[in-house]
Amino acid sequence: MGDLANPQGDDAPLTTSKRRDAAGDAAEQLTGAQGDALVGNAVTINRPVAEVYAAFRNFARLPDFMENVERIEVLDGARSRWTVKAPGGGTVGWTARITEEEPDRLIAWTSEDDADVPNSGRVTFRDAGARGTVVSAVILYDPPGGFIGRVVAKMFQREPAIQARRDLRRFKQLMETGEIATPAMNPRQFEEMGL
Repeated sequence: MGDLANPQGDDAPLTTSKRRDAAGDAAEQLTGAQGDALVGNAVTINRPVAEVYAAFRNFARLPDFMENVERIEVLDGARSRWTVKAPGGGTVGWTARITEEEPDRLIAWTSEDDADVPNSGRVTFRDAGARGTVVSAVILYDPPGGFIGRVVAKMFQREPAIQARRDLRRFKQLMETGEIATPAMNPRQFEEMGL
């Protein structure tokens, strides 16, 4: 049987599952789940599972590949304060608390009550043998402004489903090559063009 984000057992996104109930199953397995919108993505990284897990578990380094995350302040072994870019040039923030952790297997979290964007999620790490590690992410979130907020976020390329896919690809690049490929234009140029 596959893992939480991809019940079919490969690195395809949750949204492509042939099982109609796959998304519901994924959401039900999140401890202390917060949010209505579900994001599920996966990527195979050609590195050993222990190395991939250790890199992801270093929360202070996540902004290195998470494009919209401005900073993460590690408060203690289970809590961290996140500041994330929002549409229109603002930021949103929350304190995340780890709800479940199994080294080299999974990290699950939920936002605390003061969250600008209530969210919860789970990232799993599965040994894929000679292929490396399958990293799967399932995130539930409540965007500010509900459906309209989600549409606005999508227009500004800040929607979590878009970001999760891009962030996992950048994490793969960083783990496999030690760097992240950048486009010819810098981020400010992209912002000016509305991309």
